[in-house]
Amino acid sequence: MKKKIEGIIHRPFAPAIGQYSLAEKSTEEINKYIDNLRTNEKEIQINNYGDKLAGEITHEISLSNEFLSKFLLDELAANVHNYVKSCIGKEITKFNIKECWVVCQYQNDYNPIHWHSGHVSGVAYLKVPKSFGESIKKENRNGRIAFIHGSRQFLSKSSIEFTPSVTDLYLFPSYLMHTVYPFKSKDERRSIAFNAFIDEEFVNKI
Repeated sequence: MKKKIEGIIHRPFAPAIGQYSLAEKSTEEINKYIDNLRTNEKEIQINNYGDKLAGEITHEISLSNEFLSKFLLDELAANVHNYVKSCIGKEITKFNIKECWVVCQYQNDYNPIHWHSGHVSGVAYLKVPKSFGESIKKENRNGRIAFIHGSRQFLSKSSIEFTPSVTDLYLFPSYLMHTVYPFKSKDERRSIAFNAFIDEEFVNKI
């Protein structure tokens, strides 16, 4: 019996953002893998992915196809299938991960505004600090992910922000601009990100 996929579609502006949950078992397996890998400096260097990414991040580590196939591929495919069907009513027949990596973010690390490659991208949270630290502003944006689209218009939002929690999974079209704010904590904010290709004929309809 297939596991029922439950999620929420956020559509504050034209592109839809899907909010789902990564299985706790998957979260544990990724954390265990990364924790073990980070005990070996040579392995960190071999699997370093930061040079290919936009962020000012302490460690960004690529995940192998072997690891993905064993622990994540089917789960991510199922969630993306639900996301696309919920948005355009179409069943995808293709799901190919282009790249997948883990982001180990610490105090003052940040991701500038950027976008991804592929058709559909996702980010899921593996560890978050107990607190992202105090802010001098009334609204505390520390550690949040913000998605941006379009410009300021009457009765139309151009951005939406989420404060991450462990197992949160957000899916979005790869072209959607986003940024991650820095935070004030010595604890780690850890996430996994991926870019994937789906059926080409659906892409202009998402």
